[in-house]
Amino acid sequence: MNTVATAAAFSLPFSLCRSSKLDSKKGIKGGFGVFAVFGEEGGLVEKKNAWGALFEVEDPRPRIPQCKGKFLDVYQALEVARFDIQYCDWRARQDLLTIMLLHEKVVEVLNPLARDYKSIGTMKKELAELQEELTQAHKQVHISEARVAAALDKLAYMEELVNDRLLQDRVTTESDRISVAPSTSSSSSLVTVKSKSPRKSLNVSGPVQPYHPCLKNFWYPVAFSTDLKDDTMIPIDCFEEPWVIFRGKDGMPGCVQNTCAHRACPLHLGSVNEGRIQCPYHGWEYTTDGKCEKMPSTRLLNVKIKSLPCFDQGGMIWIWPGSDPPIANLPSLDPPPGFQIHAEIVMELPVEHGLLLDNLLDLAHAPFTHTSTFAKGWSVPSLVKFLTPASGLQGYWDPYPIDMEFRPPCMVLSTIGISKPGRLEGQNTQQCSTHLHQLHVCLPSSRQKTRLLYRMSLDFAPMLKQVPFMHLLWRYFAEKVLNEDLRLVVGQQDRMNNGANVWNWPVSYDKLGVRYRLWRDAVEGGAKTFPFSKTK
Repeated sequence: MNTVATAAAFSLPFSLCRSSKLDSKKGIKGGFGVFAVFGEEGGLVEKKNAWGALFEVEDPRPRIPQCKGKFLDVYQALEVARFDIQYCDWRARQDLLTIMLLHEKVVEVLNPLARDYKSIGTMKKELAELQEELTQAHKQVHISEARVAAALDKLAYMEELVNDRLLQDRVTTESDRISVAPSTSSSSSLVTVKSKSPRKSLNVSGPVQPYHPCLKNFWYPVAFSTDLKDDTMIPIDCFEEPWVIFRGKDGMPGCVQNTCAHRACPLHLGSVNEGRIQCPYHGWEYTTDGKCEKMPSTRLLNVKIKSLPCFDQGGMIWIWPGSDPPIANLPSLDPPPGFQIHAEIVMELPVEHGLLLDNLLDLAHAPFTHTSTFAKGWSVPSLVKFLTPASGLQGYWDPYPIDMEFRPPCMVLSTIGISKPGRLEGQNTQQCSTHLHQLHVCLPSSRQKTRLLYRMSLDFAPMLKQVPFMHLLWRYFAEKVLNEDLRLVVGQQDRMNNGANVWNWPVSYDKLGVRYRLWRDAVEGGAKTFPFSKTK
């Protein structure tokens, strides 16, 4: 069996099942620099080996879910399925280590130095015993591979049930609200509304409605720190309001309404002087908190324009557009350790930000949409899954080596395992030697426009940062990929505005997009707690 392929398969988790025992008397007890103690289930209780982190996985059995009652509800069953995955991941690593240790024992037996103190007959006997143990170990590995597939299917099925339950609960709540509303219809018609089977779909149709104020009560990244120089300004739209960002005398950023209090002139048409933004019409100057400190040709009045809380952190400029007091901590969007930022790109796109997020949270479309860019030559898998080993808004794709997360309120983070740009390898990101990390920020400029901030980081080829005009090449490639998506999403928006439901039939690989929509529905519905999210 190919050891690398086996290791790749076993980094994916699998189902609670008792493995066959190994005979510890015939097991591994030699004097080579690797030893193992076999437990009751054939697992390795203690191990020291040259393969390091691959086998240093904690035994999850002490953390088995404690479920009360004779029957499990769908959420408890989901937790049990997730525990099965963790247990079988640990179990399979022990099986793999057994094979590797037996191979080392074979090498030791075949060592030429052993011939000085062992007869040929003794060596043949030892090799025959090892061959028998290897045969049994390989059979156990094949059994484990089958358990992997079964457990992953079970987890995907349980998560689909949970998604269906959330959809049913939401639709049932809406139906109940309709049924108790004042009406002149007969009581029999009310019974019909209540008993109608809820449809398992999300309703995202019609022109985009005005944003709910609750969606504004988050920190939003609006610009890259490197783009905001001391003497420059950046105009932005956020939730259909115009703002302008600039740095004050202390170098700290500020965000003020992009409208002069005097005659409503756009301030971004002016200039930044000594940490104040100057209106180009009559020269009125405003500080980062919106106070007018200079009014040429007239008496200074107590005038102030609206400003927003604004901070510079993690290479991003953040604002808080909501009416609630801002939370104390800003989310971290830094690349993982070992990555270097190679490109930071800003684009203005003619689509509603939710539709763009739907697209970014979906990878199943890649071999059909991106056939002339990064997915050129990709085969079409028979089944695409998005697996969530822990409840939340993150997980990983199967069969693609890509980890992905939706981070509220409008960010998508992904880590892609590659051997070289555009080529996939392995079965998950841990098996890949090189990686691309991406950050997409989809700022809701208006109901029909999104400000996209894109950051690309690599954990290889640092010399690319020194290549002249490399940033232009990254931008060209990013725009080419995005344009492949954009023509489709713009078409979706047109159909949606005419009444089509863009989430009419969610399927299993739509899991992360469905969770985003349920999270957003909860926020815009004024919920105090949000599904899948630790926020609030």
